[in-house]
Amino acid sequence: MNTRKFMRVCGLLAAIGSAGCHQEAETPEPAGPRVEGDKVAFAADSPQLASLTVESAAPRKMAVTNVTGRLYWDDDLTVRVFTPVAGRVTSILGELGKPVSAGAPLAEIDSPDFGQAQADARTADGNLRLADEALARAKELFEHGAAAQKDVESATAAEIAAVAERDRSQAKLALYGGSSPGGQEVYVLRSPVAGVVVERNINPGQEVRSDQMLANAPNLFAPLFVVSDPTRLWLQLDVAESDLQVLQPGLPLRVYSQAFPGRVFSGTVEVIGDSLDPATRTVQVRGSVGNPEKLLKAEMYVRADVVMDTAETARAAVEIPARSVFMRDNKYYVFVEQSPGQYLRQPVTVGAQQDGKVPVFEGVSPGQRVVTYGCLLLESLVESGERS
Repeated sequence: MNTRKFMRVCGLLAAIGSAGCHQEAETPEPAGPRVEGDKVAFAADSPQLASLTVESAAPRKMAVTNVTGRLYWDDDLTVRVFTPVAGRVTSILGELGKPVSAGAPLAEIDSPDFGQAQADARTADGNLRLADEALARAKELFEHGAAAQKDVESATAAEIAAVAERDRSQAKLALYGGSSPGGQEVYVLRSPVAGVVVERNINPGQEVRSDQMLANAPNLFAPLFVVSDPTRLWLQLDVAESDLQVLQPGLPLRVYSQAFPGRVFSGTVEVIGDSLDPATRTVQVRGSVGNPEKLLKAEMYVRADVVMDTAETARAAVEIPARSVFMRDNKYYVFVEQSPGQYLRQPVTVGAQQDGKVPVFEGVSPGQRVVTYGCLLLESLVESGERS
């Protein structure tokens, strides 16, 4: 290559390089974010948009989720049987786990108390017969002029007293379960309701007393029998204070037990407590659970979800990821996407976090898009704008 041609090629390359450098120098830098109060706006080509993620707020389908509960006997279908008499147990007739009908015998007790009640009833019956005869005789003698009026009045008073004593003795006997005076001291303890014997704390030869029925010492004086219907149980839930506004009696329950993975038991919210636990800030909610297969057991711990009433979805607001919410000056905020690249810091009223989700009662509507990643970046931009 001759010198003239070489110089021509070098000049051409230098011109191309100079043009490329001039073109790169003229490429504009992306515009920075624009902050106006609580609003942050990015240019469409801003690289910071890649660090932001948004998600639509969904309506709540569950009023309360993943709440721990305890199962126990339905008190409307349960009776705890004590003995009204003192004595010694001679035989057990009600077996654990066996169904019983109302009035079925559970145990026999040899009881002097019951024998005394029968004796009092027999004595009262005899005294009443004598009083009736004495009154009839006094009236007959008075009609023939052989007795004074005061004798009739005295016999009448004695007859009234005998009737009262007869009624008292029969009422006491009926309280013990007897209907007529007999000659035996064996008291038959019977079931007041139909159901299943779910608990038994009695043995043959055991001495029992009526003062076992002490409500203030259940750990010392257990009932002799507990009869209940295990096909329906009560459920106690401890619900957070912030969830009370969406709870109401009648909402469906979904109950889960570790003993039966994959099984869902249906129930209903029945009663919402009137006071909060001052330590945990929770309220006790009582529900009932169907147990037709008798799989669930009393005193079993379970988890429960309260299904949202579809008519109350709007009032119950929305659920968003917990990472979308941040706190500033003891208030909760989220960033809502108004349009692509434009975000508004919005104060919100939230409930308790459950399963990575937070219920929002005020500040976000269903379908609005909230920032799930990048909230700290946006908040730092808003704060820098406030300081400037």
